[in-house]
Amino acid sequence: MDQTQHQRPVQASAQAPASASRAYQFHPARAAIVDLFDLYLGRSSRQKPEDSSREPPNKTQKRVHALNRELPPRNEQFLIDFEQLQSQFAEQDQLRSVTESIFISLVVKCSGHAPRAEFLLFALRNLCTIGFINWDTLLPSLLSSVSSAEMTVGSQAMPAVSSTSLPQTGMLPPSSSIPNPSTFQSSNPASPLTTVHGIGSPAQCALEPPSCATLSPVKSSDILCNGQQPMARINSSIRDNAISSLRQLCCKIILTGLEFDLKPVTHAEIFYHMLNWLVNWDQRQQGIDEFDGAKSWRPHKALIEWLHSCLDVIWLLVEEDKCRVPYYELLRSGLQFIENIPDDEALFTLILEIHRRRDMMAMHMQMLDQHLHCPTFGTHRVLSQTTPSISGEANARYSPITYPSVLGEPLHGEDLAMSIQKGSLDWERALRCIRHALRSTPSPDWWKRVLLVAPSYRSPQASTPGAVFTSEMICEATIDRIVELLKFTNSEINCWQEWLVFSDIFFFLMKSGCIDFVDFVDKLVSRVMEGDQHILRTNHVTWLLVQLLRVELVTNALNSDARKVETTRKVLSFHREDRSSDPNNPQSILLDFISSCQNLRIWSFNTSTREYLNNEQLQKGKQIDEWWRQVSKGDRMMDYMNMDDRSIGMFWVVSYTMAQPACETVMNWLSSAGVTEFLPGPNLQSNERLMVMREVSPLPMSLLCGFSMNLCLKLAHQMEETLFSGQGVPNIAMVETYTRLLLIAPHSLFRSHFSNLAQRNPSLLSKPGVTLLVLEILNYRLLPLYRYEGKSKALMYDVTKIISTLKGKRGDHRVFRLAENLCMNLIFSLRDFFPVKREGKGPTEFTETLNRITVITLAITIKTRGIADADHLLYLQTMLEQIMATSLHTWSEKTLRYFPSVLREALMGRMDKRSLEIQAWQKAETTVINQCTQLLSPSADPSYVTTYISHSFPMHRRYLCAGAWILMHGHPENINSINLARVLREFSPEDVTENIYTMVDVLVHHIQMELQHGHLSQDLVLKASANLTFFVWTHELLPLDILLLALIDRDDDPHALHIVINLLERQEILQRVKQYCVNHGPPEHWLQSGMFKRVELQKALGNHLSWKDRYPTFFDDAAARLLPVVPLIIYRLIENDATEPAEIILVKYSQFLALHPLRFTFVRDILAYFYGHLPGKLIVRILNVLDLSKIPFSESFPQHISSSNPVMCPPMDYFATLLLGLVNNVIPPLQNNSRFGSMCDPSGRTPYNKTAATSQSGLANASEGQKSFYQIQDPGTYTQLVLETAVIELLSLPVSASQIVSSLVQIVVNIQPTLIQSSNGLHGAPNGVGQASVLPTSPSGGSTDSLSAGRSTPLVSGINTSNINFNLNVSSEKIAECGACSVALVPFDVCLPQQGPPRRNMHSVTPVFLLAWEVNLSNCMF
Repeated sequence: MDQTQHQRPVQASAQAPASASRAYQFHPARAAIVDLFDLYLGRSSRQKPEDSSREPPNKTQKRVHALNRELPPRNEQFLIDFEQLQSQFAEQDQLRSVTESIFISLVVKCSGHAPRAEFLLFALRNLCTIGFINWDTLLPSLLSSVSSAEMTVGSQAMPAVSSTSLPQTGMLPPSSSIPNPSTFQSSNPASPLTTVHGIGSPAQCALEPPSCATLSPVKSSDILCNGQQPMARINSSIRDNAISSLRQLCCKIILTGLEFDLKPVTHAEIFYHMLNWLVNWDQRQQGIDEFDGAKSWRPHKALIEWLHSCLDVIWLLVEEDKCRVPYYELLRSGLQFIENIPDDEALFTLILEIHRRRDMMAMHMQMLDQHLHCPTFGTHRVLSQTTPSISGEANARYSPITYPSVLGEPLHGEDLAMSIQKGSLDWERALRCIRHALRSTPSPDWWKRVLLVAPSYRSPQASTPGAVFTSEMICEATIDRIVELLKFTNSEINCWQEWLVFSDIFFFLMKSGCIDFVDFVDKLVSRVMEGDQHILRTNHVTWLLVQLLRVELVTNALNSDARKVETTRKVLSFHREDRSSDPNNPQSILLDFISSCQNLRIWSFNTSTREYLNNEQLQKGKQIDEWWRQVSKGDRMMDYMNMDDRSIGMFWVVSYTMAQPACETVMNWLSSAGVTEFLPGPNLQSNERLMVMREVSPLPMSLLCGFSMNLCLKLAHQMEETLFSGQGVPNIAMVETYTRLLLIAPHSLFRSHFSNLAQRNPSLLSKPGVTLLVLEILNYRLLPLYRYEGKSKALMYDVTKIISTLKGKRGDHRVFRLAENLCMNLIFSLRDFFPVKREGKGPTEFTETLNRITVITLAITIKTRGIADADHLLYLQTMLEQIMATSLHTWSEKTLRYFPSVLREALMGRMDKRSLEIQAWQKAETTVINQCTQLLSPSADPSYVTTYISHSFPMHRRYLCAGAWILMHGHPENINSINLARVLREFSPEDVTENIYTMVDVLVHHIQMELQHGHLSQDLVLKASANLTFFVWTHELLPLDILLLALIDRDDDPHALHIVINLLERQEILQRVKQYCVNHGPPEHWLQSGMFKRVELQKALGNHLSWKDRYPTFFDDAAARLLPVVPLIIYRLIENDATEPAEIILVKYSQFLALHPLRFTFVRDILAYFYGHLPGKLIVRILNVLDLSKIPFSESFPQHISSSNPVMCPPMDYFATLLLGLVNNVIPPLQNNSRFGSMCDPSGRTPYNKTAATSQSGLANASEGQKSFYQIQDPGTYTQLVLETAVIELLSLPVSASQIVSSLVQIVVNIQPTLIQSSNGLHGAPNGVGQASVLPTSPSGGSTDSLSAGRSTPLVSGINTSNINFNLNVSSEKIAECGACSVALVPFDVCLPQQGPPRRNMHSVTPVFLLAWEVNLSNCMF
């Protein structure tokens, strides 16, 4: 239907009331009814309407009005007179309508006259007693007429709304909305409120002074100004009083009407008018000086009265017993967000109640509601505001115990967290999250976003916005974790690794001030000594506390706090005599001597507490001193590579008592081999010498892990001094030991290297050697650490600054290419949307290569992980404009077809300028070839190099490599490689990049031209590959990684990819990559125990990068630069349907890809990106990139992906086991008594990944014990590893998406009720109350009455749910959680949006459902 046709019925419906209104104007009863009301109102019918509009008399004129009128009849007579008049007319409906019209006009006219207003209310009640009033027509008409009247009073009127014009969302219309005209016309054609006198009566008399005389809020001192009265202010006051009186009377009429049964639409009309009045209560007349108005204006009595009446109406509407309007509408109204709240207790009470109910609704959502956002370590969610964190930085905060409610804005704030009562559902929910965090060790960045400093350590300030866990919650959960670990220890479970990980977090929380030390000790003593008396059998608690004795907050508590003596006694009370079965075990030795370390440290604090120390432990300290004197006697050097267990344990003890001497011995060991002179390279002058420390073995992780935190801090600081401020070049052992130290304690030792060095000495980074070392450490050692810490984005911005400084600088190729390679890895490591500039404005500072990689990463991120924030979609176009402002690249159709639509549509219209580039080359070819002939001929004059660099035009220099390519004629020996190398080294890095991209364009064009002359495609590709090998390996003129990226970006030409494949299969490259893998060793570099071998600079980087550079390499290598490039090549091959070459590359580079810092993410993302387009054989090859023995795949997963019958869906046992593995390892337990850890969890769960090897979890390949984050490099946490492993499994299954979805749904619909019954019968819950409260909390745990009778019918061919063999011993709580895992899948799979910009754009529905599943789990997991 077109717009004209649509408007016709609207116009017709609008004309009907107008014609009816005109008919009522001439109704024969109208004059009689008006006279009747005038009689009782004391209004003379002989008065003319225009009398009220006469000008007021001058001050000199006097007018005397005598009382010359009759008194009106008594009010009680009105109903009798009206009934007599009523009996004279037959059409009662018309009479009612006429009466209502007259009544409404009188309300508008007489609202300012109190006696007349009271009579109108009296008359209305009387008419109601005879059933003459139709409230459902009267009240909407009244409200509409009031709004029309207000519009004419002043230039700025209160907008009116009607239920028909309200948005469907139920939100309040904006204040700028146009009011609807009144359906009824008043008896006075003129406006009833056009003048001052019209408010009370048509003509005011001496007995009826204007209401403004008594109600005006303007003080006399404010009125007089230079002897003249400001008329604008007086008119504004009169207008305000007129509106107040009208609204007051209107509210009284509505209150009368609410005593009767009204239609819902009438209630809605009233409700939204009242809200509109309240929201816009302070609108004032325009044109008045705002400063003066703000200075003098105050709410007057009449305004407060109608506000209160309006509130009375709203309270009646939302009254719970009547429920005329659902309270939900009031919650959604936005009333509580009005900017200017009047100083009125009644309105403030309503606003407070709205907030209270909103919070109540949010806080009482069930635990596993899909809207609940529990903390997650995989999906970072941030709010727009930033707040000071515990570290003093600005960090986005997100609520750990609340969520973005279905009502609107996120609920957050310190006050909300403080209001949660201990023992309540929300308190347990918060502890549930913290306990799971302490077990799963999220990054420090997560903790900083959800923690507050304890009140005792906090400086006086207002409540911190953002969601928080309170100090009391953290304290209780920390004690729970300690008790849990003590129980494991007492059960002879080797959980030393768990203690080490927890001690790092515990030190971080205490140092950050998130736990009150004195309060913590009190509660821990109460818990351990009184509640669980027999649980403390070892000195693990003493060991934890000794770690803190160097923390300032702790030392202050033991030195200056009023309760220092009592606290010290309690700290000492945790000592237990160690009775280990293996006394020579390093851990046993440490725990045996740790109490002595504690007493020695406390003894040095103050004299008032010395009497409580254990003299026996103090004497035991002499044994430590004696051992140290023996091992450090004379010139003996401790051999850290050949220490026995007792020596390791004693050195750990020394680290707690003598940290500084221990630090010195470690540093002496690392420098014990002395120094040697670094010989100059062939391009260096003989007098340029450099001293390098000889190699030793780095300290093993097994030794470093037991160091005290104080020693670790000292070592980190001392090593940084030597590494970055020393005179010579450090050995690899010191660099490796330094990185291992940072990996051991990520919470306590992490520092942002660029910021840290800039603060220490701003000139450090100006030294090329320091910058190179920092970049190598970051690129080849600490990428997993920065990703775990959530600092990849900040590091990317820091590296971008270096790149932007060097990309136009001539000669600095080594630093630039290393920084660019690091930035590639950082961009690929980002798992969410990111601005390309920290400031967010202007063109990006990326290079051409990084710009292209950023677009590819955006495509992968949006398609495989989605856009978390709708605002990112708005920024996407700006971001693309920033990238394209400095990039000329266009992507091929084969690449664009896999892009998400939102990105594809933005890039499809981009003009392909490569043909213009070829035209520009053809124009400049003659000149370029002439210059290149002079420069690159075998007999060229070497002095011409300087001439070329100084005098050649930039437009010609960009074609240097292309010209060299043409001159080769397939014979690289035809050109002077020495001169070419010299010129390329003198170019800026971006000039070299531009030369490479231009050469590739010319190369591809040249092949096309040769094909037209009858040459074979295969011969041309082989010749091109040989020539490029000359560039890259023979004379090392160009960086291989940039060349490969340039070639795959020209995949619009098939020969480009053929050249890439040929290059990667050449023996020169394969041998170089193999040699790098041998030099690197195993992927777990921290496990390497022998000495590292430094590769010669020229052999490692080649001539182009190492030319005049003298600083040796540590981990860098030209082959290592291919690590971020090979995965991109695999992407491009699959896009071009070259799956067989992709398999070959994966096989030949499998050992190399094992060194990729992001290989898990690569596998997960490529499976999701190309879901439905990958053959089974290629999927297996991609999975083999992973170290399968260390990935927690389901036990039967290898059988399903290699199944000979891929049409058959895996059995239901497989999917149920997969879900239960997630429940056990990802989602926090539904029930967890705060007095017990997960070991005694009534849900039957076993802790973290200790169940990984059991059949219940189904994760057969995971190893025992908790793993540190660096052992799970890519995902960072074990829970994220389990979650993404499940995603990889489902993405790899050779069955359709609908089969997978149906199987998961059947687990909820078919299996769950059976399991709940069997679980209740065989394994009843230990607490019946707890079970009753748990099951309904799951979205899938509702009544089985809703299940259809035909649910046993298989939804997928090949699955017979009646014969499911489900032999897992599970509880009903776990099945409820399984339902939560899978319940959100179907809507994403079935209800995909077909129009508009999709949130997640996939070629198949399965990635959507899988990603929805992952996000749903991330919302309630760690």
